[in-house]
Amino acid sequence: MLTVTDLDLHYGDAQALDGVTLSVDAGATTAIVGANGAGKTSLIRTVAGIWKPTRGSIRFKGQEIAGLPSHVVCDLGIGQVAEGRQIFPTLSVRENLEMGAVIPRARATARATFDRVLDLFPRLRERLGQAAGTLSGGEQQMLAIGRCLMGKPELIMFDEPSLGLSPALVQELFRIIRDLASDGMTIVLVEQNVAASLKLASRAYVLENGRVVLSGTGEALLADPAVKQAYLGL
Repeated sequence: MLTVTDLDLHYGDAQALDGVTLSVDAGATTAIVGANGAGKTSLIRTVAGIWKPTRGSIRFKGQEIAGLPSHVVCDLGIGQVAEGRQIFPTLSVRENLEMGAVIPRARATARATFDRVLDLFPRLRERLGQAAGTLSGGEQQMLAIGRCLMGKPELIMFDEPSLGLSPALVQELFRIIRDLASDGMTIVLVEQNVAASLKLASRAYVLENGRVVLSGTGEALLADPAVKQAYLGL
């Protein structure tokens, strides 16, 4: 569904991505792991159209999307749950969800998608009129995922979704991601919890200094001695 080839990204003279090549199969969960500053968020934001690559190709369902504006990328079917949630704090829960459905691809089915999101996140149903900024961290993450789903994505990129959540909420979050995957959603998962993300992923890539240094099945990387030592403390 998604193919990234020889992707470079620069911030001025600093290079954030260096020849990144990877692929994401339709209906699969693909994990991207690495230390802080490895280039994970840079990759997600470049695919999403927030940043324009210096070089390379990004193809979604066969269409070249590198350098397209983010609203165009979103309307093609790529959704993003950003690091830090990035909800609209002064808008209500309902208004945040409605904002997710403003793109053309989502408008016709917005009502049905809204009901589906509330079935997935019953706590949001109880707080529809509440200002989003007054929600707990876990509820805000639910809202961020729900708003993304309102855009009817075919592929969702999660950027550090468990950041700042309690252990119990982290378990709930991974259950939700598993459920989305079981429903056929294609998922790219950038996550600080390396062990949990590799257990979920059918394929995974390790980024270091903007480069892919390891790739394989999630199971294989979970058993890799270098991954164990660098990211699992084993």
